[in-house]
Amino acid sequence: MNDFLVIGGGIAGASAAARLSDLGSVTLLEREDALAYHSSGRSAAMFEETYGKHSTIALNRASKDWHLNVNGSRDLPRGMMLLGREGGEPAFASDMISMQMRRLTIEEALGIFPILDPKQVTQVGFHEEAWDIDTDAAIQRFVRHMRSNGGTVVTRAEVSAIEKTDAGWRVSAGDDYVARQIINAAGAWADQIALMAGVTPLGLQPLRRSIARVAAPDGYDVSRWPLLFGPGEHWYAKPDAGALLVSPADEEPVPPMDAWADDMTLAEGIARYEQHVTKPVRRMIANWAGLRTFTPDRCLAIGASETAGFWWCAGQGGYGFQTAPAASQLLADLVAGRPSGLGEATVSALSPQRFRTD
Repeated sequence: MNDFLVIGGGIAGASAAARLSDLGSVTLLEREDALAYHSSGRSAAMFEETYGKHSTIALNRASKDWHLNVNGSRDLPRGMMLLGREGGEPAFASDMISMQMRRLTIEEALGIFPILDPKQVTQVGFHEEAWDIDTDAAIQRFVRHMRSNGGTVVTRAEVSAIEKTDAGWRVSAGDDYVARQIINAAGAWADQIALMAGVTPLGLQPLRRSIARVAAPDGYDVSRWPLLFGPGEHWYAKPDAGALLVSPADEEPVPPMDAWADDMTLAEGIARYEQHVTKPVRRMIANWAGLRTFTPDRCLAIGASETAGFWWCAGQGGYGFQTAPAASQLLADLVAGRPSGLGEATVSALSPQRFRTD
């Protein structure tokens, strides 16, 4: 019998399994052929500590050392640039404050992002302290840690039934697995896993986000361009291996699924990006979509359910990679009965118990 059975092989499950492997035996179950297949494998992968709700920002800040010093040179400086047009002043001002950005002149902005259109862009904000996250390195670092403690990864293990037993839990996923405790890190499918276990779901909602990978403008090296976005996160663009990722930052409610991008949604995102630049998109190289799954209040759910031995590590939304080091540490601290360094208010804001109605 395992001490812990982690369901879900994205960044939430991999990091949780790594931390819990310091406390006991762990098996990690993933329904697909490989880890990080769904949301984690389709992430824009940025670390920005001021991004998100207050509890998310607390997790970001507690994760920063891991990203910069443990993952180290694998997480590289990128920076973020906010581009405002006439009529968007209130949203621009709000983002400038919440993300602690400094104002640039148009000339300064052109020195960083040379295809900016000064006829369209009227104000620019910039924040240096944003980094690319090497998502594969992060996943593999956590998995190596788990395996070094004797943990096991099982792929092609789709959960079909969960039974509470006197000793803990029995989970059917092709084979049967038994464990004293379950960690539900199943992303968009986390509510479904809860229902199988007889645990009250949280009301999680997967939201589809679409991304186009487009060719870089002719003659330009985009490698050091910052992440670009519009006020209110109306769109964003980011360099990616010599090309650009462009997204309308859409949030289309969908059921749990292997998501795909909608052509019209992609076209809208590219059009929003083109409103800010002098070089239009000439060619799409590829496109995809991922699911960003949120709780009703858009804060993560980390902690115990109402059923003994069933733990939540869900609702990461778009913050999974940047919060994973601290979120997984919080989960391990709660399981072990240790105090968390995050502080009582943050722990309470992340607790799944906030959704109980009894």
